[in-house]
Amino acid sequence: MMAAMDSFDAVGGGTLRSPYFGEEHEALRDQLRRFVANEVKPHGLAWEEAGMVPREVLARMGELGFLGIRYPSEYGGSELDTLATVVLAEELGRSTFSGFAITALVHTDMASVHVFNAGSQAQRDRWMPDIVAGKVICAIAVTEPDAGSDVKGIRTTARREGDSYVLNGAKMFITNGVHADLYCVAAKTDPSAKPSQSVSMFLVEKGTPGFRVSRALDKHGWRSSDTAELVFEECRIPAENLLGGEGRGFYAIMRNFQNERTVIGAMAMGEAQAAIELTVDYVRTRTAFGAPLWDKQAIRQKLAMLSAKVEAGRQLVHHAAWLDAKGFDATREVSMVKAYCGELVNEVMYACVQFHGGMGFMRESAIERMARDARVQAIGGGATEVMLEEVAKRL
Repeated sequence: MMAAMDSFDAVGGGTLRSPYFGEEHEALRDQLRRFVANEVKPHGLAWEEAGMVPREVLARMGELGFLGIRYPSEYGGSELDTLATVVLAEELGRSTFSGFAITALVHTDMASVHVFNAGSQAQRDRWMPDIVAGKVICAIAVTEPDAGSDVKGIRTTARREGDSYVLNGAKMFITNGVHADLYCVAAKTDPSAKPSQSVSMFLVEKGTPGFRVSRALDKHGWRSSDTAELVFEECRIPAENLLGGEGRGFYAIMRNFQNERTVIGAMAMGEAQAAIELTVDYVRTRTAFGAPLWDKQAIRQKLAMLSAKVEAGRQLVHHAAWLDAKGFDATREVSMVKAYCGELVNEVMYACVQFHGGMGFMRESAIERMARDARVQAIGGGATEVMLEEVAKRL
């Protein structure tokens, strides 16, 4: 028991934080908070206007070790666990610039994982050092106009011709899609096979003939994240660009959906916590009818209840990540995370905008931006309705 309690002591000032995290997690959290305060918040609005996060910022994250926290040291990684990923996602979410957060998290935990998990030794050796260093930025290209969570429904094809594969099709809503260097692309290699065995994953480099960004997409939120529609027209790539074996793509995508959904849940709770903190600060100073809004019992209690819900959501995220780190099947818990946190962050943002009054509707306020950014958390990575069906299957 004493050993367990020892691990409950956090690094910063002896404050008790969580029994799930060790000293290395808390050190990472402190480092991330400094980075966000010094190198993200002063520049985030400019990135929103530009529609992208500058490459030098991602390279700086690579230098600091933020892009390889789960990868082996031979590639420059830190060899940490799922809980470290949660720390990364929470702290990037707390930045209040979720377009920046998702740019980094797609690279670290949704795209590059396919290179590491399914890649050959040669593929890993070629790409992973630059991925971890932030010199090569990745995107994951699965979603299509008619296929999102329904991966078996994709229509992009890849046919084998000698020592090459030829890709044809289109991808939609691809984060990092405009400026990425390396794309992990899902395509059907055998349309006649069982749906779960018909999909394969491929590496496609920027500039490959027959591959192009057909248009950059203009979004409601996540404005500093570049998002694209991609087109493949007789795009010929070397056969060695196949990731894993033919027909293994569906399983690779399903495997990583668990990590992706944990990350999105953690990011959402970081956003929600930041929104509550901003709003508490605002209502303590904003006066109405001769007194600060904080003096209104209804406002205090609403924020208190939302804070309790966010703490519950964070604990659910932490537990799901702990289960995964220990090797347990956490599909049920991760599906709960994605459903609960995706909805909760929107509930929080709605109330926080309300309590900001007219200022909450102004583009100059952080909470207005955060409310727009949060809306997609209940959609991307598995819509709430899809997640609830996954939970229902396991009741």
